[in-house]
Amino acid sequence: MAAERREETQRRKRRKRLIQGLAVGSAAVGLPALANLLVSRHARRLPPVRWGSGHRYAWHAGEVLFQRLGDGDVPLVLLHAFGPGHSAAEWRRVAEQLAHSHQVIAPDLLGWGRSDRPSLAYDGELYIRLITDFLEDVVGTRAVIIAAGLSAAYAVQIAADRPELIRALALVGPLGIGQGEDEPDLKDAVVHRLLRLPILGTAALNLYTSRSGIAHYLRREVYANEALVDDRLVDEHYRSSHLPGAHHALAAYASGYLNHGVRDLLASIGQPVWLAWGRHAASPAVATSDLWLNRLEQANLDVFEHCGALPHAESPEELVHKLGQFLGNATR
Repeated sequence: MAAERREETQRRKRRKRLIQGLAVGSAAVGLPALANLLVSRHARRLPPVRWGSGHRYAWHAGEVLFQRLGDGDVPLVLLHAFGPGHSAAEWRRVAEQLAHSHQVIAPDLLGWGRSDRPSLAYDGELYIRLITDFLEDVVGTRAVIIAAGLSAAYAVQIAADRPELIRALALVGPLGIGQGEDEPDLKDAVVHRLLRLPILGTAALNLYTSRSGIAHYLRREVYANEALVDDRLVDEHYRSSHLPGAHHALAAYASGYLNHGVRDLLASIGQPVWLAWGRHAASPAVATSDLWLNRLEQANLDVFEHCGALPHAESPEELVHKLGQFLGNATR
């Protein structure tokens, strides 16, 4: 119940910020379009990727870019969390360390990072299909999925539906139980529809992903160590949020359309499962881990004391050490 109340509170706060952005954006005729144009002109492209080797997967709905590192019989597929400016870059330091002894594959999921950002009806089912096809077409053998946030819920669904594709699951601050499982309600649907309007919706999302808005998001919802939220990190998330078409997937995320509940699936999961949580994670809070452990009797949990929602970004060395212990048993 506490997790559900916390999620509803956060949904109301996010919805309030977006509605305020819509109100500001519609305050004067012509200004939203001008503001959107200025934002798009001033948003710079992402810098070149300097880790791993870049590859492209021509999925039917758009091209997916991914990085490949290292070598090994059991591939590790790293799936990023969702939110303003998120991409596979959050896994860089973990990927580089894991690549010393494993094959590592880290995609920017459709609508995020450097992948295509088509105007689609983004939802959890879209990403489940994408990840399933990626595992079949690109990975080609049974893999370990290491996923954060909502991507963890999608990985659980695939592990239940297609166990021949997934050897083990490592879930970092997973959503899908208690938080991130509710279908969008009528208010969410209204906000989503408004956010998809070409001018006013874009203006609202531009306000939501302003530099100050992103800095606030990273400091309050993602990182425990605020010192890590420097100008470079804010700029990286800002640029990624303002690439052409980036608002399509972001609108779906912000209005709850990417949610995917997995509460009833966990009893059917036969693969080894490892859970990682930041002690100071706001969404989902570490207390939510009990909801997972109660349904995954064989799962192991490691809590990272000085981290928020992304321990792989805040404490990559410690996470790789703990993850390595799990992988040693799961990939024998």
